[in-house]
Amino acid sequence: MAFGALIIGDEILSGRRQDRHLTQLIELLSARGLRLAWARYAGDEPARLTATLRETFATGDVVFSFGGIGATPDDHTRQCAAAALGRELALHPEAEREIRAQFGADTTEHRLRMGVFPRGSEIIPNPYNRIPGFSLQDHFFVPGFPVMAWPMVEWVLDGHFASLHNRDDYTEQAIVVWEAMEGRLVDLMERITADFPALTLFSLPSFAEAGRRRSLELGVKGRRADVAVAMDAIRMEIARRGYEWQDKP
Repeated sequence: MAFGALIIGDEILSGRRQDRHLTQLIELLSARGLRLAWARYAGDEPARLTATLRETFATGDVVFSFGGIGATPDDHTRQCAAAALGRELALHPEAEREIRAQFGADTTEHRLRMGVFPRGSEIIPNPYNRIPGFSLQDHFFVPGFPVMAWPMVEWVLDGHFASLHNRDDYTEQAIVVWEAMEGRLVDLMERITADFPALTLFSLPSFAEAGRRRSLELGVKGRRADVAVAMDAIRMEIARRGYEWQDKP
């Protein structure tokens, strides 16, 4: 099962706000032995957002969607999700109960509008202010506000996908090789790739700037036993070539 992220909002694309959801989602997944397969950013323009959602629904992946589920004129995610699946919008009875419980006599039609979801949706409880998100076909729609969104994502992961936690035999390990250049280690990378075809090798160079030393993060990811053997081989060869190195935390 693959996990994806859809981060919505013109303010992200224009740079008025910086996205914090992608990094946090990766951390929440990693803490449970899960991985993010892909991520997309989208603005609030309804036609383009509807097309994007139509594509993500077609993947069959589990998708966490952040933003655009409020009731102001620039929030279109609920409407676009409904349009992408050809469904009508309706006030969800559980969402209505949550909203009325939060606001009591101050409940307004505008506030109730935040409980209008595509038909067939289920709610995602919001521990911050009780205005829920919703889920539909393995898409989980939460607000753009981190204080609300992240606990809601955790609720989904621990409720809907607990059986997947730490199930895969998977890990990543790397070392930092100081004053190394990728071009001088390509032969080593090719040898490790050939000797361990089930693993994925990665190299991430950092340049000497702002007082930092040149370095190369070199590692592999895949089955734990294979990773351990491959990393031993990498460390041994890096040391033989006279490089200074250290394990990447």
